This record gives sequence, structure tokens and C-alpha cells, in this order.
Amino acid sequence: MDRYKHYLRKRVLVGAGLIAALFAVFFYSLSAGAYGLSLHQVMETLLGHGSRISRVVVVDIRLPRLIAAMLVGASLGVAGAVLQGYLRNPLATPFTMGVSNGAMFGASLAIILGAGYSMSSGQVFLSNPYAVVVFAFIGALSATLVILTLARLRGLSPEAIVLAGVAMSSLFVALTTLIQYFANELQLAAMVYWSFGNLGRATWGEDEVMLVVFLLVFAYFMMRRWDLNASTTGDEVAKSVGVNIERERLVGTLLAALVTSVTVSFVGVIGFIGLIAPHSMRLTCGGDYRFLIPLSALSGALLLLSADTVARLVVSPITLPVGVITSFLGAPTFIYLLVKMEGGSR
Repeated sequence: MDRYKHYLRKRVLVGAGLIAALFAVFFYSLSAGAYGLSLHQVMETLLGHGSRISRVVVVDIRLPRLIAAMLVGASLGVAGAVLQGYLRNPLATPFTMGVSNGAMFGASLAIILGAGYSMSSGQVFLSNPYAVVVFAFIGALSATLVILTLARLRGLSPEAIVLAGVAMSSLFVALTTLIQYFANELQLAAMVYWSFGNLGRATWGEDEVMLVVFLLVFAYFMMRRWDLNASTTGDEVAKSVGVNIERERLVGTLLAALVTSVTVSFVGVIGFIGLIAPHSMRLTCGGDYRFLIPLSALSGALLLLSADTVARLVVSPITLPVGVITSFLGAPTFIYLLVKMEGGSR
């Protein structure tokens, strides 16, 4: 009993630490930027007593962006944790299923078909962003639907599902390259601009959509936490305790792809959060999905919020694409996991 209490206490403390760090980075990011504000000014603005300029900066510009960073990070963290469990592959992420490349293809198709764009002060602006969002969402989800249909009809193993995802990613890369080959300069610039993960695109309405989808998917996975624990021990063991592992794998993969598709279609491609967040929590607190799911959400939110803060401040007033920062973090982690897997197989 004492050991179990210690087990619980450690995970609660880690969760509390993540929440405290998340609040600290959130308020720092609200105050920091090209237009600096003190913490007192930020609190006054949030309470409705700030100046007109501070309200524009905090409420209209920074707050939707930071909320989007936390929602996207939490969504990718949960999706990565779930996929790694159902597919029993430590390298499985939301993008393993071709989600990011599918979204890129959809966005590029919308742009070349006539989604409006313009260039001002060296930057590209999409005049009809929701057309691009819809096409990106359809492209992101279509890859997963094709894979899951094949898995359902042909009974693909978890390993085969991952390989099918790699194949779909390659297909969408080829299709996107083909579209870019026939695009003019402005269209190509718009495509490249969209491919950069940019949390500054998020609005209050988009935050609301991402919040609703995240809460629904998160609640479902928390209800299935015991099934996830069983799935990590192998299909036969999961079936022996009453888990319909084939159905749970298909539904879980679809929902992970759905929540990822929503976030990617709104903010563009942001990689590696779904890899780093679950693994950092798994190394810290183990693989019990009762704790891994919420801790991966908190870790993903903290990672992306921190990366976005760095992207805004490192060469201020210029804002770097947050996807660049996450790639700098994720690439070494990916290589480390590959080396560790190869070492463990010998």
C-alpha cells in the first residue's frame, strides 16, 4: 500500500509541476513580445481594466495564439500517446498516418484551385483561409481513412498500419510536389507559407472548435484507459481480458487522426510534439495510461507553448515559424529513439 501511495504521489506531483510550469510560461508569454507589458498590466487587462492598446495586444492578439498553442500541443501529445499504445510502436505519432502530408496536399490543392492570396511587406496573406482549412482537413483525414479501411478489410497488423501510413505520406508528398511544379510564384509562396506551423493564424472561433474536439476525444480515451493498458501487452492478452482490440485500434487511430487533422488544418504543420511529449512522460512516470494520457496533454501543451514563446522572442520583432523550433527539439529525440530501439534489438 505504501508503494502504491508513493506511485500515485509521484505522478500527482509531476502533474502539478507541469500545471505550475504551464501557468508560468503562459503569463510570461502574455507579457513578453515586441510590445512589452508588465505582469500587473496583463492582470489588469484580463480583468477588463487595461488600456485600449493593452486589450488589443493581450486579448485580440496574444491570448488566442497562446490558447491555440496549448490546445494544439495537448491534442498532439494525447494523439501520440494513444497511437504508440494501440500500434505498439514507440515511433508512432499523429503524422505516422500521413496526416501532415495529407493536410499539405489539401492546402496546396485549394491554393492552386483559386483560394485567394496576396503579398504585402514580403509576407503572404490568404484572403480565403477557410477554403484552405476545409481542403487541408479533408486531405489530412483522407490518408487515415484509406489506411483504416485497408486495415478493416485486410486485417492489417499494427506494424503494417504504420508502414501503410509511411506509404500514404510518400504519396501525398509526391502529389504536393506535382502541384507545386505547376504553380506560379505567388501560389508557391502561399503553399510554403501555409506549410510553416503558425499559431498566429488562430482566432477565438478556431480555438473553440479545437477545444470541443479535444475535450470529446480526451474524454473517450480516458474512458478507454484500461483498454489501452491491455493493448500494450499484446493482442492475445488484450482479448483474454475482454478487449475487442481490432475495433479499439481502429476507433482510437481514427480519433487520434481526427483531433490532429483539426489542429493541423487551422495552424499548419507542427511536428514532433506527438513524439516528445508522450515519451518524456513515459520515461518519467511509466506507461500507465491512467496517468500517461493527461500527463502527455500537459507536457504537449507546455512544450508547444514554450516553443512558440521562443519563436516569438528569439529574433523579435520577427516571429519564426514554431514548426522550426519543434523540429530542432524533435529531430534529436527521434534519432535517440531509433538508436535506443536498435540497441535493444541486439
